[in-house]
Amino acid sequence: MIGYYILIGAIGLVSWLVSNKLKKKFAFYSKVQLQNGMSGKEIAKKMLADNGITDVEVISTPGQLTDHYNPKNKTVNLSESVYNQRNAASAAVAAHECGHAVQHAQAYSWLTMRSTLVPMVSVTSGMSQWLIIGGLILGGAAGIGLGWYVAVAGVIFMGLATIFSFITLPVEYDASNRALAWLKAKNMVTPEEYKGSEDALKWAARTYLVAAIGALASLLYWAMQVFGGNRN
Repeated sequence: MIGYYILIGAIGLVSWLVSNKLKKKFAFYSKVQLQNGMSGKEIAKKMLADNGITDVEVISTPGQLTDHYNPKNKTVNLSESVYNQRNAASAAVAAHECGHAVQHAQAYSWLTMRSTLVPMVSVTSGMSQWLIIGGLILGGAAGIGLGWYVAVAGVIFMGLATIFSFITLPVEYDASNRALAWLKAKNMVTPEEYKGSEDALKWAARTYLVAAIGALASLLYWAMQVFGGNRN
């Protein structure tokens, strides 16, 4: 267990560093005002319109970095600062979330796969580690009876969450690429503003990369505890 705590601590530290860097980047680029004077809301609405999407609503949601696209009710949810502000950071985030809406409209395969896994992962991810630990206590490490099957079920559930994390990567990177391509093609930002938007989105993507690596590391650790123990 000590090894696991060291692993989780190291991943947690890296995650905190990347998250902290992301917040600093967005704070910095929030000071780079857009010359076109458009707010995040206006940027989002224009990108949707330019892609022929008329059934998606752009709304404001409380909090910071709470921006997301909801495929169930087809809404682009922008945090209050992104929704109202007129800077490189808000333009990047608004366009990125609209990138997900474009993916949805075009039935982007990775997004479809991710959406399919959401209901299952939302149920299984929270219980996976407890199943593994419980199974090991019941004798799973030695391949004994019920404990073994409980622990294996936990590993499978954790594996699904790990797959979900890695499927999320192309979804997020593609949304950013769509956003940046549109911002440049439509001359929505100056070269300086574009550079800020690109940098901000790169750091946002890295948070998902760290999360995926962390999920894989955790899966490998627990799989070794279940399948690498002594056998009678």
